[in-house]
Amino acid sequence: MSYVKPADLATRIIDAGESKVFMSTRDTLIRAFMAGAILALAAAFAVSISTKTGEPLVGALLFPVGFCMLHLLGFDLLTAVFTLVPLAWLDKRPGVTLGPMLRNWGWVFLGNLAGALTVAVFMAIYFTYGFSVEPDAVGQAIGQIGEGRTVGYADHGAAGMLTLFIRGVMCNWMVSTGVVGAMMSDSLPGKVIAMWMPITVFFYLGFEHSIVNMFLFPSGLMLGGEFTIVDYLLWNEIPTVIGNLVGGLAFVGLVIYATHGKTGPLRKRPADLVSVDKTPVPTTV
Repeated sequence: MSYVKPADLATRIIDAGESKVFMSTRDTLIRAFMAGAILALAAAFAVSISTKTGEPLVGALLFPVGFCMLHLLGFDLLTAVFTLVPLAWLDKRPGVTLGPMLRNWGWVFLGNLAGALTVAVFMAIYFTYGFSVEPDAVGQAIGQIGEGRTVGYADHGAAGMLTLFIRGVMCNWMVSTGVVGAMMSDSLPGKVIAMWMPITVFFYLGFEHSIVNMFLFPSGLMLGGEFTIVDYLLWNEIPTVIGNLVGGLAFVGLVIYATHGKTGPLRKRPADLVSVDKTPVPTTV
């Protein structure tokens, strides 16, 4: 069967986290760069569709194509390693300590940022004919996204910051569900379906993804968005990164590890469910 049972899935997740810790710096950067670039292109694709059709759901339904491609090609997102790598540390895999884990996170962050910024520059040129004309409707929409999701949060003060953080948490809850979901199947269609569903949810509901934002906000600044780099960092990127870490680890990684990787002891069956020869009596569900 192509379906992988939860207990085996837990082992796969821990193994994946361990493998990323020992990956070379060269491979980590290359894979992270490509992941950031492909996800940025998918975001530009989705915003273009939403703007031109006037229907955000269409953009959300098609955005996962980028996520599926980067995952199937073995590229790495910061949101994924936030969930996978700590489990190898908790499982006390040899050599997986705090230092190597933070090293992996740092290189993946830099690689994702470089890839997303590269596409941000490319798309800003694309939308403005090399900055020779005003941005088209899609470019203007990207600039407005940057404003609404930086100064828009700042206008609400502490309540805005809380909302931003929660959107970051819920984003990586969904994204990491997609990452883990791909490991639940050994077939290509199974992997794609398991990834597509939660990624569509995250994008349509407007949750905050730190890597997508590495494209949207720098691109928005280049396209005339009325916000600053400081606005972007303080009122989006930094709280989003923290929220992504909490969401992926708390609601996906630790949950699967706690109940499938480290299953609790079985309870004894009640006496009325045990036959005379001590054989458990089958029950129906």
